[in-house]
Amino acid sequence: MSYFERLGPASYRATPRAGGAWEETEQHIAPALGLLAHVIECDRDARRDDALVIGRLSYDILGTVPVDVVDVTVDVLRPGRTIELVEATLTYAGRAVVRARAWLMQPQPTAEIQGTTLPRIAAPDRCAPWDPTTIWPGGFIESVEVRRNQKEPGRASFWVRTPVPLVDGEKVSPLAAAAGLFDIANGMTVRADPREVAFPNLDLTVHLFAEPRGDWIGFDTSVSFGGDGVGLTSTVLHDTSGPIGTMSQILTVRPGAPKAT
Repeated sequence: MSYFERLGPASYRATPRAGGAWEETEQHIAPALGLLAHVIECDRDARRDDALVIGRLSYDILGTVPVDVVDVTVDVLRPGRTIELVEATLTYAGRAVVRARAWLMQPQPTAEIQGTTLPRIAAPDRCAPWDPTTIWPGGFIESVEVRRNQKEPGRASFWVRTPVPLVDGEKVSPLAAAAGLFDIANGMTVRADPREVAFPNLDLTVHLFAEPRGDWIGFDTSVSFGGDGVGLTSTVLHDTSGPIGTMSQILTVRPGAPKAT
């Protein structure tokens, strides 16, 4: 079973595999973020043949969405020969649920000068298997494999992969597949018991200097809570070759509110 099934040119049905962690009848937003990356790339490839690369994906999460049929639209906000800004919107019953903006850029031959000072994390085979269903319910959480080095509450490095296709019967890029896992970061090294404190993220922004390769996506993650109900989950993203980018998620921290709204 996949996370989504295509019903038409712009319509998809979420399957139970996309069930959420805060509320199982609602979608975990992670697969939806991957779906939006996929439709952005499909729109790009339908319009042009020069394979612009995505350097940034920025998502605003406007509300919850049932495990049901959703629609997507794509608009080019800033057309260009070498750079584009594209916006994709996921809606449910006419209501916008997620808006994604992506900067697409013309690839350049910079292999001879590539490099980063971001530190690597231990490889997947050097991290202990960990079962996230000990903390979180839902079809999405059940569908993933996690290996984790936990340092302290709110601080860990971990690897995630899934055997579940993003869209039934469709080939998706390694980036779209990875984007369908990015949002898991906020729940893999919790600072507080989610049965006592809600801390959903309102957004997710990824900056990439390399496209992910392989099944495993690595996260070097820190979770911070401020004193006024605002938190931040910060991550350096990896594939098995090393760091590939950074990611941040702003949190609304709500003691005594196990269900986020």
